[in-house]
Amino acid sequence: MSFLPARLRAPSPAGAVAGVFALDGLLFGSWAARIPDVTAAVGATHATLGAALLCLSVGALAGMQPAGVLCARFGAGRVTTAGAVLSALAVALPGTAGSVPVLGAALVVFGAATGLLNVAVNSAGVQVEARAGRPMLPALHAAFSLGGLAGAAAGGLLAGSLGVAAHLTAVGTAGLIVAAATAGGLRRLGTAPAPDAVVAGRPVGRTRVPVVLLGVIAGCTAFGEGALTDWGALHLTQSLGASAGLAAAGYAGFSLAMAAGRLAGCRLLVRFGETRLLTGGALLAAAGMALALVAPSAPVALAGFVLVGLGFANLFPVTIARAGALGGSGGVALASTVGYSGLLGGPPVIGFLAEHSGLPVALATVPVLAVVAAALAALAVLVAVGRPRVPVRAPLTRLVTAAAREVGAPAAQAARRGGSELPALLTAGGPTGPGPRIRPYPGLEMLAA
Repeated sequence: MSFLPARLRAPSPAGAVAGVFALDGLLFGSWAARIPDVTAAVGATHATLGAALLCLSVGALAGMQPAGVLCARFGAGRVTTAGAVLSALAVALPGTAGSVPVLGAALVVFGAATGLLNVAVNSAGVQVEARAGRPMLPALHAAFSLGGLAGAAAGGLLAGSLGVAAHLTAVGTAGLIVAAATAGGLRRLGTAPAPDAVVAGRPVGRTRVPVVLLGVIAGCTAFGEGALTDWGALHLTQSLGASAGLAAAGYAGFSLAMAAGRLAGCRLLVRFGETRLLTGGALLAAAGMALALVAPSAPVALAGFVLVGLGFANLFPVTIARAGALGGSGGVALASTVGYSGLLGGPPVIGFLAEHSGLPVALATVPVLAVVAAALAALAVLVAVGRPRVPVRAPLTRLVTAAAREVGAPAAQAARRGGSELPALLTAGGPTGPGPRIRPYPGLEMLAA
């Protein structure tokens, strides 16, 4: 018998999900901060490091495949706890590697564990958001960014005084404690009923196409996040001559900016609507990365990294939330698989391009794909209108103007009504249980027609 109040024995489901998001960021940020040390320890070149990071991608994608089915069968909360335990156990493995092949094998295991965790915790976040009846996933992803900030800051401070293996082992131990502390709150989520368009935990039919497109938008932006996570520090040290501490501050600034943007994300969704938030954020990120690439000094590049973090902050959580509203945990799994392909596949691609063309040229792919994400989000609105407002062969400037007009229309109409776009996004009943659910991403439901 326990004499502690129930609220002290186990956190609320929302608090537990936020705690695991923070743990996920802590594990990934700790690993990212020690990549230069691991690279030196195994003697990796740009190409061989890219190959090792590809192993991380392969493992993560493999771990994501059964995640939707497992969440539908056992509940997202229980699978989240299992993923947190496995990730905490696996994070120390890369620090023990003495060669590139061993590093690759360790990253496969670490990637598989984090892949399972990422899908499960996002599915749990979608359930929490549906219960609350309001946007919450951006704020939950802010916990991930804060965890990444803490991991990167600790990694930068310990880089010269503590070995990689000891550091990552300590991080993994802390992760096991967090997993145990949040298990009770996560169990309270239960198993969410699947939406009608889901069979065996996977979205089918008309639902699958918009979910995949959501994943493509997420993947374009996640490519940039992965590139900065794994190559941003090397860009500062090798291209601009920054110290190891300043290089760690680059990732920390990026993570802090993402956290700030996500903390404000729910209010921004209410104020501007999803489409304007996605297009504006993607364009801001593209401008920030361009600044970082042409920067004459490390401090200017750091400012660019901050802009990238602010721009990318809400793109991934918003798209994943809409995928979950469409297809439940299976929709989250499918969109996450496509989206995290960019997050995890981007760094190896950057490594290959850097080996042949130089790191700054390789990182130029980040703003290009950010612009692609903005275009996809904006043009999806034109598709939803049902007919083009300008001829298909019209000049590009007219197409861009038409897209901008459609993007701004929902928010302008809401302002004239004296309200926001958000109330129209909530309908009764949803894939994650009784109560309101968030309507699918505006415009994308028409793409399956």
